[in-house]
Amino acid sequence: MIRFLRRELILFLSSVRFNTRIAVPDWVEHSEELLASSVRYFPLVGWIIACITIFVFLGSRQILPAMIAAVLSICASVFATGAFHEDGFTDVCDGFGGGWNKEKILEIMKDSRIGAFGAIGIVLLLLLKSVCYFFLTDLPFFFFMIAVWSSHASSRFFANAMAVSLPYAREDELSKVKSIVKSMKVSDVFISAIWGLGPCLLLPFVQSSDPLRYSLMTFIPLGFQSLGFVILRNFYNKRLGGYTGDCLGAVQQVTEILSLLGAIVAWKYY
Repeated sequence: MIRFLRRELILFLSSVRFNTRIAVPDWVEHSEELLASSVRYFPLVGWIIACITIFVFLGSRQILPAMIAAVLSICASVFATGAFHEDGFTDVCDGFGGGWNKEKILEIMKDSRIGAFGAIGIVLLLLLKSVCYFFLTDLPFFFFMIAVWSSHASSRFFANAMAVSLPYAREDELSKVKSIVKSMKVSDVFISAIWGLGPCLLLPFVQSSDPLRYSLMTFIPLGFQSLGFVILRNFYNKRLGGYTGDCLGAVQQVTEILSLLGAIVAWKYY
């Protein structure tokens, strides 16, 4: 039992090390097998990022307007992850915006320089996220907290789901996610669903006791995310015949935004 718990702790800390700038103890082992299995805890890392986001918002809100506090909380989440997923989203915007075939798209996405499509895309994405946060701050705090929490957690599950639903598109061995992709197990993705989708079930408790309303407030955000997932999956499959690590970052960012939009729609109309 102790050995099992130790291994799970190592897997969790491996996922923290891979997805964030948060330091982990030196005794945490590293191997391709452990890194691949750590995907089960990727959504749990989203819990940590959500806590940082909410904590910064609460602290800054004491002395600053809500809009500024919302932007600062997003800045904190970006800093905590090292813009890991935002970088992927930017590369996807550049690659698909400037590439006309698979080879060119992959070449552009590998380029560390940012282009016009990437710059425009990330500015619009962060602007939309800031506006969503600002709107949510006018709602009960518990609803805001659960909406942010579930968006960070569930979006990382959808990125995992994309990784097992399509083949890997690159043939080179230089990608950061290559070692994960080679030995990722579907069972680990199913485990990640517990951490990823669990917070979504808490959203309706804020104001709903009616079963129908409860169901709608639960599944509207997930419905938005699922639709975005299907669209992105078909798009990646058509243009690349698969996905890359950057594509997974874009999935995380897009489904995070869709979760926030779905929560706003659920509150406004149901």
